[in-house]
Amino acid sequence: MAAPESDGPSYAQPEAIPPRTGESLDLDVVAAYLRPRLPNADGTLSIEQFIGGRANLTYMLHFGTQDYVLRRPPPPPVAPGAHDMAREYRVLSALHPVYPLAPRTYCFCEDESVLGVPFFVMERCQGLVIRQDMPPQYAHDLTLQRRISQALVDALADLHAVDYRAIGLETLGRPEGFMARQVAGWTRRWERAKPFETPAMEEVTAWLNDHLPTSPPATLIHNDFKLDNTMLDAADPGRLVAVFDWDMCTLGDPLADLGQLLCYWTQANDHPDRYDAFPSPTVLPGFLTRDEVVQRYAERSGRDVTDIAFYHAYSLWRTATVVAQLFMLYQGGQSQDERLKHYDHRMLSFASEAL
Repeated sequence: MAAPESDGPSYAQPEAIPPRTGESLDLDVVAAYLRPRLPNADGTLSIEQFIGGRANLTYMLHFGTQDYVLRRPPPPPVAPGAHDMAREYRVLSALHPVYPLAPRTYCFCEDESVLGVPFFVMERCQGLVIRQDMPPQYAHDLTLQRRISQALVDALADLHAVDYRAIGLETLGRPEGFMARQVAGWTRRWERAKPFETPAMEEVTAWLNDHLPTSPPATLIHNDFKLDNTMLDAADPGRLVAVFDWDMCTLGDPLADLGQLLCYWTQANDHPDRYDAFPSPTVLPGFLTRDEVVQRYAERSGRDVTDIAFYHAYSLWRTATVVAQLFMLYQGGQSQDERLKHYDHRMLSFASEAL
């Protein structure tokens, strides 16, 4: 699960950089493995690392003028069930033909003697990824901001409308008792990852267990659906061209996806700590409010959203746990990413919002 972004304006940053210390790939090994498995991979290989994300590592592969994207988990050990490259590859391979926002895949490697971890390669999509700031040319375009909001909600509702049985994903998860298992599972993850005792997290955990809703019929769910996990058409930013980070996709309660979208949907009247934890362009006046997001989803999907407060609180609590996991990766030396240094403070902000 991707963590909240925290660095300066995304439009001012390069899309990719030289691989970070401790996260580089062996050019010769990568080239030898992929050349026979990818089309048009005859050119000289160079590798850059995408700047987005904090959990899985994503690289741009340049074979001359032909580009691909490689996805791999962070260095082991990783939390059980997290960073599942085999799941992400399976989902994308089945989903792309019926939901084109899921990128096309090319190959999956489970042989850990190659890079030390499983990985897969997918198409390089072209477009605009908006992180915590709106590009200045669109900062005052209220109509565009509204269109982006609507496109996000509609793309989520469209995902939930996919017939997962028809594409062979009926065994992807166990939807019965989904939310109870999620709360139990994320509670265990919190216990393993917590950097220190956090009363807000314990109180929210108890509340969630006491207020489990009756889930609607199961759908495919992305499990980390948010603005910066999508790509917009550079020529028409009101249109989505891709959705990324599918490693936690499963069968379950579609309202959990909506709650996750709300978790990252900062708005102007929020407490400053929430914006500091997840700065987002959704604070701008053209974007839908969280209530409007919920209403559009209800209209588009036909689902009852009466219990949405549960899913919103659950997603904030879950995100606090993810942030704690990433902080502990840094503390334990598994990640050299200095952006994670103060994620203990960010974890507290999400816990407070959940409470």
